[in-house]
Amino acid sequence: MASPNPAYIGALINVVNSSPFPTHMLMQLKVIAFDHAVVSLKTDTCHLQPYGIVHGGVLATLIDTATFWASFLRLPDDDGLVNIDLKLNYLKPVAEGTLTATGRCIRSGRSLSYAEAGVTDADGKLVAHGTSTLMALPGKGLAFKMNKFLED
Repeated sequence: MASPNPAYIGALINVVNSSPFPTHMLMQLKVIAFDHAVVSLKTDTCHLQPYGIVHGGVLATLIDTATFWASFLRLPDDDGLVNIDLKLNYLKPVAEGTLTATGRCIRSGRSLSYAEAGVTDADGKLVAHGTSTLMALPGKGLAFKMNKFLED
């Protein structure tokens, strides 16, 4: 398979990180590669539930996002992707600090992919883990004025 175009990766990260939802969540895509993605989120009071810990939906969002981007580069240029199922376990409460979600695509198929992600706290302790099934959407890719892949 052809290698990812570094200019495309840079443009993709810029678009993702400036999009409304990631900006709202204080979340950033840090790394995207074949079968791998890293997403970080600096916690703030807006992420806390009434007990003073990060809301489970924030952790679910990190897992959803990391599994999505870990699967993305295996798609053809013009394909999009959507998560069709998300399963996760909350392992440890967290109240503050930067959270890091590391996603890994376990299987990439023509129409379905399967990925996992773990979320760690600022001390590197695992606070949540999840899996996701993702479906390719032909013709729904992100349009950039460059190729997603470089020819070998």
